[in-house]
Amino acid sequence: MAALKYSRQRECIKSYLAMTKEHPTADTVYLHVKKEFPNISLGTVYRNLNLLTDIGEAIKIPAPDGGDRFDGNIQPHNHFFCTSCRKVLDLDLDMKNIEQVNKAAAENFDGIIESSTTIFYGKCGDCIQKS
Repeated sequence: MAALKYSRQRECIKSYLAMTKEHPTADTVYLHVKKEFPNISLGTVYRNLNLLTDIGEAIKIPAPDGGDRFDGNIQPHNHFFCTSCRKVLDLDLDMKNIEQVNKAAAENFDGIIESSTTIFYGKCGDCIQKS
């Protein structure tokens, strides 16, 4: 693959993903980046988010509410989706546990499992306190 041409817009998107823990939608990224690049289009944001995920510099999280979320933390980790407030949160599990899940899955799969991701569902602590 040829080297990517540097893009200030893509760098701004990548920086925003790296600094936020919110797991934003493309629309949220667009609203943030638009402050620095007023003429940027939503399509450009989508293309750059997809490119960043394709080259391994971001993670796309398919959210059950239909809108993909994006994560700048590319280290192996899992996520929690709050069914009440719709937030996506990082869920750090011991890597040994994740490796055991991958191993168990590999024992029942005719192929090679290289990694996995799991989304856990329920209510976050904030929503439990509110109810």
